[in-house]
Amino acid sequence: MKNAHFAKKLDNMNNNNLIVRLIIVLLIYLAIKYFVPNGGMILYPINLLVTFLHEFGHALGAVITGGDVVSLHINENGSGLCTTIGGNRPIILMGGYIGSAILGNILFYIGTKTPRFARIAMTVLAIAMAFSGLFWYGQMFTTGLLLAFSIIAILFAWKTDFSGNILMFLGLASIIHIIEDFNVGPTSDLEQYAKIFVLVPASVWMYVWLIIVVILFIFNMKWILKGSLNENNFRT
Repeated sequence: MKNAHFAKKLDNMNNNNLIVRLIIVLLIYLAIKYFVPNGGMILYPINLLVTFLHEFGHALGAVITGGDVVSLHINENGSGLCTTIGGNRPIILMGGYIGSAILGNILFYIGTKTPRFARIAMTVLAIAMAFSGLFWYGQMFTTGLLLAFSIIAILFAWKTDFSGNILMFLGLASIIHIIEDFNVGPTSDLEQYAKIFVLVPASVWMYVWLIIVVILFIFNMKWILKGSLNENNFRT
């Protein structure tokens, strides 16, 4: 009984620590963005990472539907472009906005719930960036940026113990940025999407995509918090 009581108490502490970590990461991001002078410059690498996830989402959409990726660009102003051939056009277009939200949620989940896999996830992310920069070459800035990001990710993954917290921050920052930028980021994708489904205007698709992204984040949060509660119930 004492062991069961101690285990329950320990699990409750772990669950509370998880919530505290989530709040701290959220507050850090909001503080940097809205209260720290030149916070935009601090978050500039995050914005470029979100752009990479967006363009990488397009690329994955092309690959999984039988298409090819010609090039992937990330520009200094935070915009990007992924040129593809073949594949399913609607899925490729959705892959940018919704795909980047899925990738952001995955990073956030791993960093929050499975920190023991954080190093592996950081390594996979580094490989994906290096591969994109080298094999989907678009311009020198893109390749140099992605190779630099990949090296930094590897160093953080294998030379520090911060991989879980870094993924939490990157994932959450990516999701928030995607939601805040819903009426700007996917503008060109929405226009192309509306040309395919001519009966529904881009302004409607904009909110449809936003709703999908918000629902993804809500379910991700439920899985994260529910998983902790289920672990507590199982162990007691």
